[in-house]
Amino acid sequence: MQLPRRFLPPLSWLAAFEAAARTGSVTLAAKELNLTQSAVSRQIRALEDQLGVELFHREKQTIKLTIGGEGYAREIRDALFKISAASLNLRANPYGGTLNLAILPTFGTRWLAPRLPEFLAQNPGITINLVTKITAFDFRLEPVDAAIHFGRPEWSSGELALLRHEIVVPACSPQLRDQFEFSEPADVRKAPLLHLSSRPDAWERWMVINGVSPDSVHGMLFDQFATATQAAVAGVGVALLPRFLIEEELASGKLVCALDLQMKSAEAYYLVWPSDRASHPPLQAFKKWILAETADQR
Repeated sequence: MQLPRRFLPPLSWLAAFEAAARTGSVTLAAKELNLTQSAVSRQIRALEDQLGVELFHREKQTIKLTIGGEGYAREIRDALFKISAASLNLRANPYGGTLNLAILPTFGTRWLAPRLPEFLAQNPGITINLVTKITAFDFRLEPVDAAIHFGRPEWSSGELALLRHEIVVPACSPQLRDQFEFSEPADVRKAPLLHLSSRPDAWERWMVINGVSPDSVHGMLFDQFATATQAAVAGVGVALLPRFLIEEELASGKLVCALDLQMKSAEAYYLVWPSDRASHPPLQAFKKWILAETADQR
């Protein structure tokens, strides 16, 4: 459906409005856009006239967004960012072989990044752009073709493919293990326990599985595996960490298992994508490759 022309203002008008809204100054906007103040003011006035809405309150030499202008500025800023990102992607790969992939930080750095050269070698001409996203998001609002998701097989307006399950182990430094002399599951309660905000009940599940009372489980809270892992290496406490993401630390002896009692996580890793991008060739190639890479973990 084609929108009426009055709802599609010129890009130069929108850029002038966004710059003035973000900086709170016509002068700063003009400097940023390499225009005169009067040119920026004219463009904003033209935009207001076309929309039939006042976007700024003007008092002497100052401007302040109206309530409507605030909401419009947020949406225009997002739209301009998408246009800029699309143009940058096209310039980087004029043949359309770009995959914009949202990744989880530790999964991306520890598992995916070391394997990407193999994918790129098998698929010359495809460019992958990575962006970190810790929580689920709306594909309609982000310039992303697909995402790596850890959790339940649920994603609004998205299709999913299971990548792998996850085994976590109670990991700590050798010094902490020697200090507390863990010999049975209940012994972990003597040591500081490290928790991940994305998995607040992980320790409780581990204790129930191993016959330990899960009441009053306290400890430090971390928002990412990387910081929890480093805290465990430093001897701060015991953390439930995915074995496949700490292989290097286990091999080097920086981390050890406090007890040889692993647990399968209730959640899993998925590749997720919006339905309207399912036929995107770089996504199809990446999906085929990553499913083959994780086949033995499903």
